[in-house]
Amino acid sequence: MTIDRRTLLRASLGGATAGVLGVTTPAFASDRPRRRTVFVAGDSTAATYATADVPRAGWGQALPAFLHREIAVVNAALSGASSKSFADLGRLDLILDAIRPGDTLLISFGHNDEKVEDPARGTEPWSTFQEYLSRYLDGARAARAHPVLVTPVERRRFTADGVPYLSHGEYPAAMRTLALRTRTPLIDLTALSFTLWGELGPEATKDYFLWLDAGASPNYPAGVADNTHFQAHGAIEVARLVVRAGQTIPGRDRRALRADIPDDVLTWPATRPAES
Repeated sequence: MTIDRRTLLRASLGGATAGVLGVTTPAFASDRPRRRTVFVAGDSTAATYATADVPRAGWGQALPAFLHREIAVVNAALSGASSKSFADLGRLDLILDAIRPGDTLLISFGHNDEKVEDPARGTEPWSTFQEYLSRYLDGARAARAHPVLVTPVERRRFTADGVPYLSHGEYPAAMRTLALRTRTPLIDLTALSFTLWGELGPEATKDYFLWLDAGASPNYPAGVADNTHFQAHGAIEVARLVVRAGQTIPGRDRRALRADIPDDVLTWPATRPAES
């Protein structure tokens, strides 16, 4: 089943990415009804990228393709961020200043929390990681919004025999435990993506991650072999996993979730909005 281009454009424009970091959209205009909004707090795997980064994309950038037009998306995911650094830089405060009752906050960290050698970003899974994540949960609930924890998407990791293996240590388990303890909805993106990568195998996953031959893209003239970040196709399919599993995400477009979504449905702004 292939979804027609007009429907795709409606989905993309209707759920257009808004911003809390210097970007304004009709979702926040005072002269019209405010749409319910899905905010994303996360790292580079979820971030929105710019034209200079094409075809690199994050799953938060692709979320609008799977949401109905009445839902806005504010993708505040920041490259290099951990649960700690995102909050310490004031990015969480920006979200909490903008979020409103009935909105949703997707919270996905882990990749950079694992960098325990970096005091600005590293956290310990069973202590500081959970403590920082709790700030997001408490802040969203204080605003009468709905937090959702999203375990970190898995990297492309295979043994020499082509068997996938997990790379996030105890961070996903710590997030699952926090979700149970606080009765917070959880999207286990670690497990979902690990299963998908295993089904696809080492070669096919290169079409999802940022693997490009030399000369294939003017933005990566020497080529690139990135096992953490996605190109458009991967970002779209990871966003599909998130929305399909996210039963509490508002405006889920079930038709789009069943459809083949072409890579060119994504758009890239002139600058990375979370870094502008």
